[in-house]
Amino acid sequence: MPAENIVAVCGATGRQGGAVARSLLRSGWKVRALTRRPDRESARALGRLGADVVRSDMDDPSSLRRAFEGAQAIFSVQNGLISGFEREVAQGRNVADVAKEVGARHLVYASAGTGERGTGIPSWEAKLEVEEHMKRLDLPFTSLRPRAFMELMTDKGYYPAVGTWRIWPPLTGEDRPIPWLAVDDVGVIAQTVLAQPEVYIGQDLPLAGDVRSLRECRALYREIMGKDPRTFPMPMWLFDRFTKRDVIPMWRWLRMGTVSTDTGATRAIHPQALTVRDWLVGVRDQGQALVH
Repeated sequence: MPAENIVAVCGATGRQGGAVARSLLRSGWKVRALTRRPDRESARALGRLGADVVRSDMDDPSSLRRAFEGAQAIFSVQNGLISGFEREVAQGRNVADVAKEVGARHLVYASAGTGERGTGIPSWEAKLEVEEHMKRLDLPFTSLRPRAFMELMTDKGYYPAVGTWRIWPPLTGEDRPIPWLAVDDVGVIAQTVLAQPEVYIGQDLPLAGDVRSLRECRALYREIMGKDPRTFPMPMWLFDRFTKRDVIPMWRWLRMGTVSTDTGATRAIHPQALTVRDWLVGVRDQGQALVH
């Protein structure tokens, strides 16, 4: 594979960055996996798959400059729930500035929300700040805008027992249609977008593999797992503080706010994008395989 097919993946040991790195590696791309901790097992695992794991920090433009040099394209993702939303904006701008400086041909940005201002949701507003900065730079970029990740139902890092299954339903309503996407499908979609920059540069892509209410998701979980999802109580004020006053406003907004529930655009890019049923079956089967 020629050198021009190098993709620098920010946040390569995270959920979205890791999914993108793995999908690119499976497709034969050269991947430069950026992480602050190359010694972590998740980073070493990417190295075993063939990635060039490099130490880099999105707070440090000089480290980004070294990591981006010679890369054709960049996948950019930041997490304000970990870093704080002001820092998320600063990191996203740093990535964009250095991408422009080194002449990257394409940047794929992990965004979220509706793409419109005024929701009052810190994580969505932060991503709009980064996107506006990239537009001012005249940077060739594509925004990927997934809605709810299916992993919210089971991934311990998302605390589903208290969040998804306990606090979310009364805020949004159990019968409100929610667009869902599996994180691994973000990887496949990003790889497809990176492979066709002439098609996707300048596009803003809302992503959903399935549309299901929380009531439907609970019923599918019960059917496939053979039990109800586990829950436990937590005061809403404590959860709100724990999630940096971002998630509860988001779930409240979803009760009445308008989001696209069209899965057609996603399936045009990735026809095999998982439904909630198929994803839950995969989680169950993987769990059984680990047990045995």
